[in-house]
Amino acid sequence: MDIIKSLLAELEQEADTTRKMLSRIPNDKYDWQPHPKSMTIMQLSNHIAELPGWVSMALTTEELDFSKMDYKPAGIKDTSAVLELFEKSLAEGKAELEKAAISQLDEPWVLRNGDFIISESTKGETIRMAYCQTVHHRAQLGVFLRLLDVPIPGSYGPSADEDSSVYQA
Repeated sequence: MDIIKSLLAELEQEADTTRKMLSRIPNDKYDWQPHPKSMTIMQLSNHIAELPGWVSMALTTEELDFSKMDYKPAGIKDTSAVLELFEKSLAEGKAELEKAAISQLDEPWVLRNGDFIISESTKGETIRMAYCQTVHHRAQLGVFLRLLDVPIPGSYGPSADEDSSVYQA
């Protein structure tokens, strides 16, 4: 399997788990946060929903400069709308990855804030970082939901809230 096919397969595998997690958010909990230094569920879920878009951003740009961007948070407080944003971001990421050349993955990509370089990596490494960010923030969301007594779906096997017998032969 070439690396593009591998990245597409991983994107889809993680998308399935992300959909399950995002779908569990109660509509009345989007303003909730477990600690003042934590994101709200709205901020966290919107970020998770946008992360597949980093795949297309990595492949179509040379950098992200926070000092020059005009980012406006989505501000979505509805589970079906968060899922729609996720599907839109996922479709954009998949479309760019499907037409990408392997050589693009070795091209440099920079994350900066003006003159301050946050990271320098390849476009391939940036895509993998976006996948890792998805898993990281999805786990945060799982903790948030657990604290709210919302049943958690399994990620790579059953969760404590699922019937584990469905995973046994």
